[in-house]
Amino acid sequence: MAAPATAAARPLVIRHANVIDGVADTVLRDATVIVRGRRIERIARDTVDVPTGAQVIDAAGGYLLPGLIDAHAHIETLAGARRALESGVTTVRSASVSGYQDVALRELARSGAIDGPDVLAAGLFVTPDLADGVLADPRLAPLAGGVTTPEQLRLLVRVNLDHGVDVIKTRGTARAGLPNTDPRPQVYTEAQLRVIVEEAATRGVPVMAHAHGDEGARAAVLAGVRSVEHGTYLSDSTLRLMKARGTFFVPTISTMAALSTDANAVLRLRGPHMVPRLTSAVRRAHALGIPIVTGTDNDYAPNRTERVAEEVGRLVDAGLTPMEAIRAATTVAARLLRVDDRTGAVRAGLEADLIVVPDDPLADVRTLQDVLVVVSNGRVAFNRLPFERTPGSATPRATP
Repeated sequence: MAAPATAAARPLVIRHANVIDGVADTVLRDATVIVRGRRIERIARDTVDVPTGAQVIDAAGGYLLPGLIDAHAHIETLAGARRALESGVTTVRSASVSGYQDVALRELARSGAIDGPDVLAAGLFVTPDLADGVLADPRLAPLAGGVTTPEQLRLLVRVNLDHGVDVIKTRGTARAGLPNTDPRPQVYTEAQLRVIVEEAATRGVPVMAHAHGDEGARAAVLAGVRSVEHGTYLSDSTLRLMKARGTFFVPTISTMAALSTDANAVLRLRGPHMVPRLTSAVRRAHALGIPIVTGTDNDYAPNRTERVAEEVGRLVDAGLTPMEAIRAATTVAARLLRVDDRTGAVRAGLEADLIVVPDDPLADVRTLQDVLVVVSNGRVAFNRLPFERTPGSATPRATP
């Protein structure tokens, strides 16, 4: 659904921007980007006439990129969605929530009721113990005792599908973020995971699989999941299988690193143990040419600081070039989410999901942590420019 007509009717022009489009290896210098409605109309190197009534933003030599994509988040509040947007994230793939709040957020963004980010919803986690998740839909009452049999797995997947989810989230192994669990043991077998994948496929929906341990990850890949999430202990043989099957890798290094600051002593020790192993897995996956994608694995609550920009920096530390890491957060991520025909690049005809940062991220990729402008679906959602105040100007606002 289109944004409100009043927002769509006013063109947007971003001038004097150095454009990194997410595709080319080169930077388009001192360019002008014209947005009309939800979409990019034109990217020009020459001086162009500003459309009548346009909103004009002078990037002043800053760098304009596609909006960032968080392919593994747990946002279930309006405030969390806003924090993600202000960090430069214009598209999110949910990795499950407690009910179907991600479905509601998706519809609010589509209708223009909120600025964004756009959301691909997952609904409930397909996991052996739904806990309070059984309260999300009366049809889930039979699953209060567990979700392990083919019939139980199919029921949960079908209920998610009936709620209109875009992806199914399941698991191959236990969690890392609980002190009383080891993240390596396998949870669902290949046969159980195949039931999930096949049921989701009846409506063309892909599956993402949480998997730290190698055995659970391998089972997930063999079952046909689209992406492996985390992948801390992936072996070379499983990585080669992922390459052969075209499986994407979403490592969430920044969240594993955050364990080292947890209040719990077990988790505080676990983080430094896991991060080098996960970094090694990313390095080996990159060498094989496995598509790597950014994810934060957080809900963007006030106390959570993991961001896609940080994850991009950690991918560079793991051996990706700055441009490859930027693509992991833009074009490659859009391909994983199957939205590359709509977003993920700065190209005429695509949705205007854009960010502006002050400095060259190819020289220092961590400048992505300092987002100055966010445009989501053609609407200026966040703007800190200009910093200079002219006589008679109003006090600058973050959201004009």
